[in-house]
This record gives sequence, C-alpha cells and structure tokens, in this order.
Amino acid sequence: MADFLLELFSEEIPARMQRQAAADLAKLFKAALGEAGVTAAAVETFVTPRRLALIAHGLPLATAALSEERRGPRTDAPAQAIDGFLKSTGLTRDQLEEREDPKGRFLYAVIERPGQATAAVIAGVVPDIVRTFPWPKSMRWGSGSLRWVRPLHGIVALLDGDVIPLEIDGIRSGRTTKGHRFLSSGPIEIGSAATYADQLRAAHVILSSQDRAALIKQRAEAAAEVAGLALIADDGLLIENAGLTEWPVPLLGAFDPAFLDVPPEVIRLTMRTNQKYFACSNAGGTLAPAFVCVANIEASDGGAAIVAGNQKVLAARLADARFFWEQDKKSTLESRLPKLQDIVFHEKLGTVADRAQRLQALCADIEGHFSLGVFNTASTAAKLCKSDLVSGMVGEFPELQGTMGRYYADLEKLPAAVGLAIQEHYQPVGPADECPSDPTSVVVALADKIDALVGFFGIDAKPTGSKDPFALRRAALGVIRLTVENGLRLPFSSLLPASTQLFWNQGFGVKNQTAELIDFFADRLKVQQREAGVRHDLIDAVFALGGEDDLVRLLARVKALQAFVATEDGTNLLAGYKRAANILRIEEKKDARAYDGAVAGLAVPEEVALGASLDRVVADAEAAVAHEDFEAAMGSLATLRPVVDAFFEKVTVNDTDPAVRENRLNLLNRFRVAVHKVADFSRIEG
Repeated sequence: MADFLLELFSEEIPARMQRQAAADLAKLFKAALGEAGVTAAAVETFVTPRRLALIAHGLPLATAALSEERRGPRTDAPAQAIDGFLKSTGLTRDQLEEREDPKGRFLYAVIERPGQATAAVIAGVVPDIVRTFPWPKSMRWGSGSLRWVRPLHGIVALLDGDVIPLEIDGIRSGRTTKGHRFLSSGPIEIGSAATYADQLRAAHVILSSQDRAALIKQRAEAAAEVAGLALIADDGLLIENAGLTEWPVPLLGAFDPAFLDVPPEVIRLTMRTNQKYFACSNAGGTLAPAFVCVANIEASDGGAAIVAGNQKVLAARLADARFFWEQDKKSTLESRLPKLQDIVFHEKLGTVADRAQRLQALCADIEGHFSLGVFNTASTAAKLCKSDLVSGMVGEFPELQGTMGRYYADLEKLPAAVGLAIQEHYQPVGPADECPSDPTSVVVALADKIDALVGFFGIDAKPTGSKDPFALRRAALGVIRLTVENGLRLPFSSLLPASTQLFWNQGFGVKNQTAELIDFFADRLKVQQREAGVRHDLIDAVFALGGEDDLVRLLARVKALQAFVATEDGTNLLAGYKRAANILRIEEKKDARAYDGAVAGLAVPEEVALGASLDRVVADAEAAVAHEDFEAAMGSLATLRPVVDAFFEKVTVNDTDPAVRENRLNLLNRFRVAVHKVADFSRIEG
C-alpha cells in the first residue's frame, strides 16, 4: 500500500474559500478514484494561504482486473438492437456468447478489464479535478486557459515518494515547492507524503489550519494576559486569521483610550472587519484599549514596527468611526424618517418608509390581541426601528443595524423598551440566536417578520428548493420561536389577512396567502421539532388533524403524544387502533362505503363494554382537549386499552349476520374517531 501527496501551489487563496476548497478536493479525489476502482484507506486535506494539499493513505499500487458480464438481446432480435448492444460493450458479434435460459436464447458479453497502475489512474484524474474545480470565483492569467482561484505556480504529485508525471496548462508536476514567502528561501524538494508536513514546518509553514488556529489562540491569550487583559473569544476571526497566515505570530497593540467614547460594538467591528484584530477586555469585562493582531512573520525587532504600523492604521479607522458617531448624534431617529422614503424595500412592496407604517399598524393588531400594555412603546419602536438604516454608522457598518438604533434611542432618552425593541426586532436570526422576551421587542419582532412573509408570499416570491433569497424560512422560524418561547397564542388565521390588508391600504395588491402561509409555518415547525429530536411521525399525527394555527397548542399536543406512546398503554392502544383501522380500511374498500353510522343494539358483553367506554372516553377527551389538557386526553384514551383487547379477543367483527357486522364496523369507527380527537394514530409508526 502507498501514500499519495498532491500539492497545488498558488498565489494567496482567500481565507473564506479555504475550508470548502479542502472539502471539495477530498470529495472530488475520492469520487474520481472510486470510479476507477481505487479506494484509499483515508484521505486528509490541508490548506494554507498559498497551497491546497491532499494526502491519500493506503492506496494499492494497481487496480484489480475486473470481469463484467452483461446480458443483451435475444439471438433473433432485430439487427438494430444487436448493433446497439455491440456498440455499448465495444465488442464484435463473434466475441459474444449465446446462452439458453427459460425465456429463450440470449446474447451475453463478457468484458475483461485489466488492472491499471494507480499512478496512471492518478495522472488521469488530477488534471480533470484541477480544471473543473468548483471555486466560487476563479481567474485566468497569462495566455493559458486554466481557471484557478489565483495563479497556479506549481504541482507536487508523489506516490510512495515517486513523482507522478502530469501536466496542467503547461505546469509540470514534480517534487519541488516553496516554504514561507519571507522566512524561507529557495525551493524545497519534498521526499514523500510522510515528510511533507515536517519539511514545510522547517520552512516556516504550519500545514494544518487547525494547528495554526490553536497556536494563534494560545499565543494571543498569553499576550493579552501579560498586559493584565483577557482576549475576547471570536472563533470566526480565529479561523480567518489561520487562513491568512502560514506562520502566525500574534502581537499585542493598543489604541487611544479616548476612542472608548464610541460604542464598543463599533470599535470591535472596526477592528474585526477592517483589520482582522482580536479585541481585549479588562478585569471588569469591559472593552480595553488594546488589540491583538496576527503577523505572518517573525520580525527581528520582536514585532515592534509591525505593532506601530497597525496602531497607526487602527487610529485612522477609529477616527473615521468617531466622526460618524459624532455626526449621527446630531440627528434624531424621527428626523431621519423622511430619508426612508428613498430606500426601496422591494419594487412591488414599497419603500422602507411604507414598511415602517405597516409595522406600526401591525404592532397595534398584535398588541391589541394580547393586551400586553405596550401599545405606546411598540408603536414608537415600530415607527423608528428602521431609522438607523440611514445613519452614517450603519452606512459604514451594516452589521450594526438595530444596535446603533438603540444607542440613538438611549441618547434621546426614549423609553428603554423602545431602544431594546429597535435593537432586537431583527432577532432571532438563527437557531442559536437569542430570542427576544421583552413584550415590546416581541411585538415589533413579530410584526417585522410577518410583514415580510405576507408581502413576499403575496407577490409569489416564495422559497423554491434550496433558493430563499428573502430569507423567508428564517423569518418563519423566527415567528415560531417568538411565539412558542414566549407562550403566545398568535391568531394567524386573522392576523395574516390583516397584514395583507395593510399592503392593500398602501396600494400594493398582494394576494391573500393565509392558508399557504399557515402550511409554511407548519412545515417549518416540523423541521424545527425534528431537529430537536421529536419523532416525525408524531408531529405528522398531530398536524394531520388540520384546522390548527395555534403553534403553542400544537406543540403541547405533540409533547403529550410523545409521552403517551412511550408507555405500555400507549403501545398497546396503538396496536389495537391499527387493527381496527386495518379492518375498517379493508371492509370499506371492499364494500365501497364508509362505516360511520349509528351504533345500536349491542348484545355481546365485550362490545357493550366497548360502546359504553367510548361514550365516556369521547366526552372526557373532548373536554380535556377543550381545556388543552392533552395529558388528560391521553389518559382517557388509555382506559380503552383493556376493553379494546377484550373486544378483539371475544368478538368476531365480520359476523355472518350483515346487520351485526355493520353495527360492529360502526363501533370500530367510533373507536377510530375517539382516538382522532387527540391525534391521527394512522400516521404513527410501530
């Protein structure tokens, strides 16, 4: 068995593309080898700013010879059919075998495929992988035709230490690569896959991005600790810096404490977005006037000049941020409202100013339903929640929309709930994001998401397949979380049409898609609950009842059902239900009718007992469901278990007397209907 090393050496690969590129290389390589009958024991990939590499372990030196047998048409088939078979196999007529089987005499092709050297297989597949590599963006250079993320300079291709000769757009493979751009000089002759990582490290290149990230974290934390500070964790920035350096050297710098008058979110974003710096906090947990930058070189002066240069650049950046902050403070949120008329939300849904007006009205509808006592704060927050979009700070840092709005609201001494709602109304933006709980924030956040959903569904801009350009799935999940986590009984069947009407009031003719939107919420809720570990069949069993738009009540029913089917009574009752449902399905299909008539004249004790129990259970279950006590409803169903068992043990449903048979089938239907008061048990597996 042999190991294969492939290194594609190029100009700098953007950090944001590196992780996916490594995954794509492994996937494409394994698939290409698999088609040729070669399987590696393991494949690992590596990526640095200047190289994309792969090591395949445990490769055979040659593929096994293969023999494939294919049956063709009958010997007396038309010539056209036989010619087509010959063409597909690459054989001639005299190379085919004739064999007899019970259906006639057929032609057979036995195709022998000799083994192939693995080196030859690799030499054939690597150029195709490189030429078709799925970079998000690629470029051509010089007079060549190859497209790569950046100019490709070299290829290392070694199998068991021997060069596999191949050529891509004039670039020939070999064993020569380069180390660090500044800390290493001259070419490096790679011995084999086994020595590759160590040889690069000796040339000041840490091959593993995970190792580089771990080193940055360790040394950045240590640098901050020496100054009595703590590094503010940022995993995304850690990965990005690991993708920007081959030999990372974290260095501690500082900035003028006077800049701390600017909101800390602005300072952190300035450092992170523009400079890729880590922020630090002091002993009290507040932002400190310090940062950690990551150099890609060990400087002879210990990094003093690098730090000085970075401090100078950061000072200019922070001065710009402070200018925007000072300018923004001169205007109120309300004074910015006219400028929202210049921002188009969507050509068919109006401007952001139109949207702010709709949000105000929708907040009034939501607050009026719940009577949360936040009418005034919700109305104010809804009117102003988009005003910071036209501020200088958000123009520079769009990520701070909402956050800056809260700062401006606090400067104006607006109620705290208003500022909080302006900040939180975009939330939650993902499953891990915090969900607002303050009543004003919840009302405005719901209005923001419902307005978007109603509007885009109303103009047929719904998600399709994997495409969701307006993030409507995320908006629906946000509505679900806001509703469920705050225990709100949101009346979608009336609220969604009210939202639709608000568009019409402004002259935007969106269609009323209430039913489709409720189904969309249901689908998103199913996805959410499945990801939370709830059985999909139990979700389907509750959702199949239909006519329900109260998400809190739906989930309460699902939770009770999940607990019930886990009990012995639940398991046995489910078995009894399925037996009854199967009998009804068969007999109703055979007789082309439904057995949903009245039950009368029961005589056998077991059927009498079942009938009496059903009278009681139906009443109890309906009452429990009406009071949303789904555990009690399940408990009522559980009492049916012994009488159902006894019925099937002692009673013959398909009696010879047609009247008795019909009566008993009607009785089984009553049992089915009683169970469906809680859930459609036919959807439950097991």
